[in-house]
Amino acid sequence: MENTAAASVYVSRRENTRPDAPVLSVLVPVFNEEEVILHFLEATRLVLERTGLQYEYVFIDDGSRDKTADLLAQELKKGLPGRLLGLSRNFGKEAALSAGLEAAKGDIAIIIDADLQDPPELILQMLDGWRAGYDVVYGLRVNRSSDTLMKRSTAGMFYKLFNRLANIDMPANAGDFRLIDRAVIDALLQLPERNRFMKGLFAWVGFPSMALPYERPPRKAGTGKFNYWKLWNFALDGLTGFTTLPLRIWFYGGMVISLAAFAYAFYLTLRVFLHGIDVPGYASLMVALLFFSGVQLLSIGMIGEYIARLFNEAKQRPVFVLQDVIEGGTPQTGPQEDKTSNDA
Repeated sequence: MENTAAASVYVSRRENTRPDAPVLSVLVPVFNEEEVILHFLEATRLVLERTGLQYEYVFIDDGSRDKTADLLAQELKKGLPGRLLGLSRNFGKEAALSAGLEAAKGDIAIIIDADLQDPPELILQMLDGWRAGYDVVYGLRVNRSSDTLMKRSTAGMFYKLFNRLANIDMPANAGDFRLIDRAVIDALLQLPERNRFMKGLFAWVGFPSMALPYERPPRKAGTGKFNYWKLWNFALDGLTGFTTLPLRIWFYGGMVISLAAFAYAFYLTLRVFLHGIDVPGYASLMVALLFFSGVQLLSIGMIGEYIARLFNEAKQRPVFVLQDVIEGGTPQTGPQEDKTSNDA
């Protein structure tokens, strides 16, 4: 386990003041997960009952078009502790997580996907890290063999590029699967931006953090909802949301190109004085014209990305819209687990 906290004194102070019986909120964004949601409930309830803590589920239905909401509503009616937040349409996972954070009532929140690629058994170790004084315990994927080669390679390049350009340190291969303390939840709720890149926001708020390495298994059932076009736009949101360096790159690039142009103009002038006037080549002229036209379009496009973000922020639309909230049972407490089995 990796400690990314800057000063251990804060961790020690938190360790001595942790409540003995915190309430645990499990935040689960769902979108067309009818094939796996009952398997998820079965697996997670077994683990949550072993914690001996009061717990609640907060499901965020991000505009599902299958029977996901129906199945969850039935389970809540039977007494499943927690609630189902029904968004009015598909707003995206980042908006769904924001809705879940607002609805969470617990002292701790666990963010976990319903596909069971985030092993629920790690919740017990996350709680141990929280009791040791860490406000954030995040799952670190050390084996992504269940993902395609293209996804693994592009994800690695994105994390390297993000950490090189942004002014925060976002752990590579750390997804949304994590435990966060109420202090972290309150800090995230103070961030008002509309274009939300949650992995970056988790890193931006800071707090003492600990990595929990694990191997990422394949999905229990169903299919993933992300495609490469969505992932590309997701990466753009992350980069433009946490660094302005791309704009500076074009500024300095423009300076270099301008200096080169002035130098070349001086060379042409000098050559005319020394050797007389000649006819420039058509091919070289067209190459230069197309090259600089492309550079201009790329720079305008990069500026447009930031202007679009300003446009979205200026409209001040809500991040999500709730159409309904279905309440279930009150937080339940499972039997206290034997400490020896928890350490195992």
